[in-house]
Amino acid sequence: METDVRLFSGSVTKTLAEQIANSYGKKLGNISHYRFSDGEIQVSYEESIRGQSVFVIQSTTPPADNLMELLIMIDAAKRASAKEIIAVIPYFGYARQDRKDQPRVAIGAKLVADMLAVAGATRVMTMDLHADQIQGFFDIPVDHLYASSIFLPYIQGLELPNLTIAAPDMGGSKRANAYAKHLKAEIVICYKQRTKANVVDHMTAIGEIEGRNIVLLDDLVDTGGTLCKAADMMMERGALSVRAVCSHALLSGKAYENIQNSKLTELIVTDTVPLKQQCEKIKVLSVADLFAKVIHSVQHYESISSNFIM
Repeated sequence: METDVRLFSGSVTKTLAEQIANSYGKKLGNISHYRFSDGEIQVSYEESIRGQSVFVIQSTTPPADNLMELLIMIDAAKRASAKEIIAVIPYFGYARQDRKDQPRVAIGAKLVADMLAVAGATRVMTMDLHADQIQGFFDIPVDHLYASSIFLPYIQGLELPNLTIAAPDMGGSKRANAYAKHLKAEIVICYKQRTKANVVDHMTAIGEIEGRNIVLLDDLVDTGGTLCKAADMMMERGALSVRAVCSHALLSGKAYENIQNSKLTELIVTDTVPLKQQCEKIKVLSVADLFAKVIHSVQHYESISSNFIM
């Protein structure tokens, strides 16, 4: 029943959570967040949630305090006898650690999945995971949403001639191919070599670039190094324009400066991660309506597949 739904927000995605609640037709529930002098986090639900369906909205962006806050919110809801606890995680952090690609490293995504379940989450709702197989790390249901339902209409609205969709690395080829098929566009795949994380040493591209309007696709943008390097390389090879579409705008380090000074025409992102500052080249599209619609469908046991373009 509608009266059984309670929406609560963590600290980092408060604005997005308010927009989701408004789109859903409810107000956010009352919850207090308190920090002790040493930084320890304490949360308290200021209304009864006994027997209720509780949706806890929080992206797990760095620092790790945001993840810890989400876990504490889930644990508090469990101890307050919530009927079910759905962790709505617009951006799922630690997803880049999705496999053991070298000796003696952790699989951080699996660790986070285990912690969410142990804390008491009965379901997870997230968007554009770094790798689809992360869903298999959970023993609870996962609703994996795609920002393509927001990005594709925007790209179509640009009405770009000679459109080409580009993947910034080999791992993004599947996503780029899906977009290209939907848009009836050509595809380009970039090949990059890294000296270490966040540092691209060399980049080249496979496919036709000259005379094309390029749209680069990625699930997240961190320092912006890969996208900026790709844009510069493609413009040097005769591209008419280069845009980038990324679901999660982490934008750390000198990312804003890198993007502003790059040859990118614009960077289109969602609001799963709040921007730290404004940049004239960055366009933000909201995912609030999509999450609100899926929350409604989940609560009423309705299919959510109609929300997926790819």
